[in-house]
Parts: sequence; C-alpha cells; structure tokens
Amino acid sequence: MSRKALDGVKVVSFEIAQAGPMTTSIVAAYGAQVIRVESRTRIDWHRQVSPFIGDHVTNEGSVCYMSANAGKMGFTVDLKHPRAMEVVAKLIMWADVVVENFAGGVMDRLGLSYEKVREIRPDIIMLRSSIYGQTGPFALVPGYGATLTALTGLPHLTGFPDQEPQSPGFAITDFIAPRINLLAIVAALYHRRRTGEGQLIDAAQVETVVPLLTPAFLELQTNGKEASRMGNRLPRAAPHGVYRCQGEERWCAIAVFNDQEWQSFVRVIGSPAWAQDPEFATLMGRLRNVDKLDKLIEDWTRNHTAEEVMKLMQEAGIAAGVAQGGGDLDRDPQLQHYGFFHKLDNPGLGEMSYFGMPAQLSKTPYEVTRAPFMGEHTEYICTQVLGMSDEDFVNLMADLVLE
Repeated sequence: MSRKALDGVKVVSFEIAQAGPMTTSIVAAYGAQVIRVESRTRIDWHRQVSPFIGDHVTNEGSVCYMSANAGKMGFTVDLKHPRAMEVVAKLIMWADVVVENFAGGVMDRLGLSYEKVREIRPDIIMLRSSIYGQTGPFALVPGYGATLTALTGLPHLTGFPDQEPQSPGFAITDFIAPRINLLAIVAALYHRRRTGEGQLIDAAQVETVVPLLTPAFLELQTNGKEASRMGNRLPRAAPHGVYRCQGEERWCAIAVFNDQEWQSFVRVIGSPAWAQDPEFATLMGRLRNVDKLDKLIEDWTRNHTAEEVMKLMQEAGIAAGVAQGGGDLDRDPQLQHYGFFHKLDNPGLGEMSYFGMPAQLSKTPYEVTRAPFMGEHTEYICTQVLGMSDEDFVNLMADLVLE
C-alpha cells in the first residue's frame, strides 16, 4: 500500500466543536496518528448536534460530530483530576504535535499552556486555534463560529441590497480555519525537520478569514468605496446570478464575464430577438440594465431543468453550476468521479457517508476511516501506545482518572 503524506506524524488533540476536530481529521486522513482527548464529565456539545444516524439521539451518532472526527483514536480522561497530568504528560511525550481549540485561557488553567507543554517535550509543535488568538483584548473572550463569522464582517457583504446583513448560512470560519491550520502544521513539521525546533502556532480563527475580505479592503483603500451587499451580482460580470429553473426550488448559477462569452450565451438560449438589443451589446450596457436582463434570462431558464442549463452552458464554455442542496450531492457527477464520499459502517449505528479531503495526492493518497466512539481506544492507547502495564491502567480506571 502507498505511503501517506503524513505517515509517522503523531498528534494529540484537545478540541471541541468543528474547527479543531476538522483540522485533525484532515491530518489523520493523510496518514497521521491522531489521539483525540475527551471527557465524559464535559462532553463535546458537537456530539449532541442533529442529525443522528438512524434518528436515535445518542452521544455517538451525531453526523456532524462523526464527519469532523473521522480517522482518530478516542481517549477519555478527566483533565481536572489531580492525577490527569500523569497520563497527559505521557501523551505529549509521544506526540509530535499538540492541537487545541478551546477558548483562550482554558488550556492554561488546565496546566497545559505552551510553556508547560514544552517543558515536557522541548521540540513540540503546538497549534492553538482559538477564536481570537492567545493575545490581545479578546484573547479570553469565549465564542464560536457563528459569532466569529459576524465579527469578521462577512455578513455585511452577504445578502441582497434591501436586506439586513445576512449570515452565510453556516459558521464559515469553521471550514476555512482547518485548511489554514493544516498548512501551518505541515510548515512547522518541515521547519522542525530542518532545525530540530518545535514552535507555537497561534492560529486565531478570525485571522484566517480576513484574507477573504481583501477585495473589499482594496476597493475602499483604492476607490474610497465601501463594499456592501449585492446579492448574487458582480460588478465585472453580467449576467451573473442564480436563476430559477424548472421544478420546485431548482436554481442554476450562470456567470458571463466578457462579450465573447455573451455571444456564446446568446447562442445557447436560441438567439432571441431581445438579445440583439444594443443595450445588451457590451458588458457595461448589460450591467446598467441588469434587472431587465435577469428577468429575460429567467424566462428561458424556467423552461429547463437546472442540470440542463448547467450542461448547455458548460459545453459552450460558460461558467454555470446547479445550486445544490444536500440531496443533490450523492448524484453530483464531479463528486462521483473523484469518489469524494466514503460510505463507512459505524458498528451498532449503521452506514454513513464521510466526506473526502481537499486534495488528492497522486503518490501519497489519503484514506478516510470512521470516527471513534467515546473512549473507544483508551485501553489500547494506555497499554500499547504509551506502554503502561495492565495494573497501572486498571488503577487509573479505578481512581477515575480515565473515564
């Protein structure tokens, strides 16, 4: 079997919700061994988020939790127990990387600040992915993805001009931060390989999203114009929108960026007489008359399925795509081609489709395996990974250090 890109890398994670867990599920898929540390006395609230496999509400069957925790080993310990550090220190000595995404100050109060962790293993790489970072006036302010998304300013740009600011529909930061975290971990591993030095990565989630606002910042700095909500439109493309198609709540996005694409677009829709109107002959003209243009286009798209519109447009070299719901994804031809979804059995719960990774590497392919149950690998980790005796393990269980 081919080696994976991160084979041999060992990670211990203290994490909650989405941003931290998704970070470590990605490194797990690319070959790293990941031990996720949890507590039964303070259960990750993400385990209790619907939907659940088979609609049975348990701490084990949350689809959201399982999707973000694929490929890890589950380990349970009461981090507030006086003897917890006996075990945690062994985990840190074993690890190359420690990942945590608790609110600022939580790890410090547990005695697991970077300084303390480095005392245990001097060359450790520690990634701290809190909402606002470990320094500054917001460092100790708790939060989660939805409030962070609002703080970034993205809702100010999301929605239609006559609406109040709109949430993008999910905590977008939870899906951006893990990708940036992954790059930071790989860079730190490369640095350590060359120098022998570990390091602290203060990966404030808010800072991972700010680059998305670069066009708005440049517009303000260069032209003095403050960006705001424009719906599905774009100042440099017309038509550019999401158009109603045949069927209930079926839509297709279409984007035409120049006059050559416009001519191709006109041919696709049958060269109607209105498309020859001089007001649509240039991009600037189409932008000035975009309301009228969108209505005329939707008169055509309503008579076709979203899939038909996408196929016709793409064949003509025009950017187009079906606005998909969750039910569309299993039959999406592109996702099928790349084998993006991995249907895996979860013992006692049934099958679930786990999503694939951001990139397929030709020489070091990734592998997706199921998420662990709570504490599923605690005994194995203690006795096989950390080298404890059976007696030591039983004593830790009896003293309720391990849960």
